[in-house]
Amino acid sequence: MTVAETNQHYDLDPEIFGRFLDPLRKYSSALYLDDGDSLAEAQEHKLRFVAGRLGLDGGERLLDVGCGWGALILFMAREYGCASLGVSPAARQHDYIAGRSAELGVGDLVSTRVGHFEDLDLPERSFDAVTMLGSIVHMPDLDAVFGKARAVLRRKGTLYVSESCFRSAAAHAAFDRRAGTGFVREEIFGWGDMRPLSELVAAAEGAGFTIVAVDDLTDHYRRTIDDWLANVDAAAAELDALGPGLAGRLRHYLEIANAGWGYTTKHYALTCRNSR
Repeated sequence: MTVAETNQHYDLDPEIFGRFLDPLRKYSSALYLDDGDSLAEAQEHKLRFVAGRLGLDGGERLLDVGCGWGALILFMAREYGCASLGVSPAARQHDYIAGRSAELGVGDLVSTRVGHFEDLDLPERSFDAVTMLGSIVHMPDLDAVFGKARAVLRRKGTLYVSESCFRSAAAHAAFDRRAGTGFVREEIFGWGDMRPLSELVAAAEGAGFTIVAVDDLTDHYRRTIDDWLANVDAAAAELDALGPGLAGRLRHYLEIANAGWGYTTKHYALTCRNSR
């Protein structure tokens, strides 16, 4: 395995993601505050939740690792005036973000870098906040990731990590080699490892972070994927026109992802402070 293998899913045609995600193309758990929330509303709730966990007041310098289609950096620039840098190894995402930032009038605040976070040359103590929403699962070296995140954060800066995890080390060992897990890892992404929360906490503490909050968002991710599945079904013909059998592969992936919530897998948000 090499880290370079992790971007195959995210280098697909951007139009694929536009068919089943919300209008912001946020590809991670939403936050449903009401039974009647739409996917779009819940994704905005989640972004405001992240802003709250980071303590954003406006104008901060933000780094989003694994920025996807730019939902977070575009939102934080538009709503909070944050100078936002997104990092992703998936080249197609950067052209899309550049276009959207210009359309939204935040091109002066939003920038991106192509590459893997661990390898990029970034100035130390240069960011007020770092976010990783569903991206650390694709990074093999936790110690390097958390160490780099702390190095680029100013003193008192905040790291927010949200990630899907096996619920324990025993579940990780028992289910990591199952056929469904292998399908998601090899056929969809290329590489990924859903570590138990304890491994994320240990790596964060080992890098020198103080843990200030842990939130269980498992039920919210289940509902998010239910909404994605409904969108896949509604757009099945359009998806299959973009790639034969694509709708079926996406449905299979999302059904596997939704099957284990609360039993073998959980989804947590971890907020860490660079206290020193």
